[in-house]
Amino acid sequence: MWGPTTPELVQALPPGQKIIDRDSVNAWHDDRVRHAIEATGRQKLIFAGVSLEVCAALPAISATGAGYDAYVTLDASGTFSQAKREAGLLRMRQAGVIVSDYATLMVEALADNAAPGSGALYTALDMPFTVLVGQISAACQA
Repeated sequence: MWGPTTPELVQALPPGQKIIDRDSVNAWHDDRVRHAIEATGRQKLIFAGVSLEVCAALPAISATGAGYDAYVTLDASGTFSQAKREAGLLRMRQAGVIVSDYATLMVEALADNAAPGSGALYTALDMPFTVLVGQISAACQA
């Protein structure tokens, strides 16, 4: 169950990226994880997990309690049941965690549609910006 990182994820990471293998339930409670996050100097953190209500929610709640802006990607996290999902969402909202979808968070991080990587980002998200603009234009002409 706590085996090595899946090969597909390893391939998606930059070469030489350090992987922290852990067995703690809440990643924030692992000093190596927390120190690695702190070392980035970033205050806005994005979490996802195998289970929304545990793997994503618990470290996001802990990070929020430590003063970080924690975001959880709802559609990039699984769940074991609808009830568990709803309970996890409620706990996160009560703790001040920001819940969103992965595409919105990536576009928010992009911040500028004129940025050099914007076309590639929208393509990777399967959200061609020109299609969106075309839909808006058609709606305005109707």
